[in-house]
Order: sequence, then C-alpha cells, then structure tokens
Amino acid sequence: MKWFDDFFESKSRRVAQSSSRRSALITIGKLFVGTAAALPVLPFDRVGNSAHAAEGKKKVVEDDTSCDYWRYCALDGFLCTCCGGTISSCPPGTEISKVTWVGTCRNPADGKDYLISYNDCCGVASCGHCGCNRNERERPGYRLGVHNDINWCMANTSNSYNCTVAAIVGVGDARN
Repeated sequence: MKWFDDFFESKSRRVAQSSSRRSALITIGKLFVGTAAALPVLPFDRVGNSAHAAEGKKKVVEDDTSCDYWRYCALDGFLCTCCGGTISSCPPGTEISKVTWVGTCRNPADGKDYLISYNDCCGVASCGHCGCNRNERERPGYRLGVHNDINWCMANTSNSYNCTVAAIVGVGDARN
C-alpha cells in the first residue's frame, strides 16, 4: 500500500507547487457556474401573483357561523355563534374572559379595518362545534396581547374554555 500513498503524495505536492489556493477556488467556482448553467431551471410557483389578483374577486362571506367570516381573521377556537351565543356575547352558563387578545381585520364590504377583541367564554367544557384556526397577522407568543394560542380563561374562577367571541372595539383611521 506504500506505493498508493507515495503516488498520491507526489501528485498532491506537484499540484500544490504549481497552483495557489486562489486559483483552486476560481476553478471550483467555474465548475459550479458551468454546472448550474447546464442544469434545467427549477420549477417555481406563479400562484402568488394570481392570489393577490383574485383577492378583489373573493366572495364576501356574511355567515358568522363560518370560519371565513371577516371578523374571525385572528381567531383560534370554537365559534360562540355555533355554541348558543352570538358573535359578541357568550352562551348561557359561561362568563367572558377577563383577559383577551386583539386582531385587526378588514371588512371586505366597506374596505375598513376594525380592531377586534377576541374573548374566550369560560366556565363550561369546550363546545366542540365550528372550530376555527385563522392566524392572519398573528404575533409570536412573547407578544401575548396579539397571540391566540393561549387559554385566556386563566384569569377567571373557572379556567375551562368553551368558545370565543369576536367583538368590534374600534374602527381604523383611513389616513393615506
């Protein structure tokens, strides 16, 4: 096996004496560029541009028992409208959470942005109907006031979660 080691040692020394590290990097770079030019172009997604074009053509959902209803843009939980309550009031036997998270949702009917307060209704076991998980403009967990993955019933006497309401608390300014 000594002949094998001697052969590669002599070849390596010859290459090291006749070239520099910079020229080796240039050669490797040329090899990569040449290979990339010979490869076919990878496919890419053109849907992104079409999705924005289709936004204006979206059908406006006015059903407050559907997850696609505009007020539910940052909601994560069960809809109180399917559990015996309304869009802004808890079902009988439950109480509204003392803490809340907020989201800003655009009403497609009038084009205005609304500040929505999402309150959990607490005190009775989970409703289990009309579960929604929409996370538009959700923030990471360290910004608790705009994070929807927390049991907000923790401040109430009973921390049992039932459903979530979406009450409008403000209208955005139309300053452009």
